[in-house]
Amino acid sequence: MALLEAAPLGPLQVNATLIVELIAFLVMLGILARWVYPIVIAAAEERQNRIKEQLEQAEKARQEAEERRREAEAETQRAREQAGQIIERANRAAEQIQQEAQEKAREEARRIVEAASRDIDAERQRAIQSIRLQMADIVTEAVRRIVGESLDGERHRTLIEATIEEVEKEPSAAE
Repeated sequence: MALLEAAPLGPLQVNATLIVELIAFLVMLGILARWVYPIVIAAAEERQNRIKEQLEQAEKARQEAEERRREAEAETQRAREQAGQIIERANRAAEQIQQEAQEKAREEARRIVEAASRDIDAERQRAIQSIRLQMADIVTEAVRRIVGESLDGERHRTLIEATIEEVEKEPSAAE
């Protein structure tokens, strides 16, 4: 051993302590490699696997969220289309109701005008009839005054009817 201790090799001297430390280091390295490192590596791999699973789950959740967002957008678009259709149907119904109301108003106005026209015609006929009766009375009175009391009932009636027929034939009496 004197040989080993006597040879200085610079800053690193080989002696028994170095050899024992080297053997202890190798034994420790062997123990660590045999029993400790597999546990540490297994824990690291397990952690790595958990992180990988969490990343996969996060990606899956992101994809699901993206799919739900697309579905929500599609549903919103369908709702907008349905709302547009409902508005369109409501507008058409309103237009139809408005047209029906206008048609009813026109029909009512036409009916009122026809009724008024019938009433006017009836009043005209009553006025004409009244005028005829007044004319007959006037003619009778005039004839009685001119001719006097000498006309008998039959002659009197014939004269009145002839006068009424002449009045009816005149253009101003028919209007």
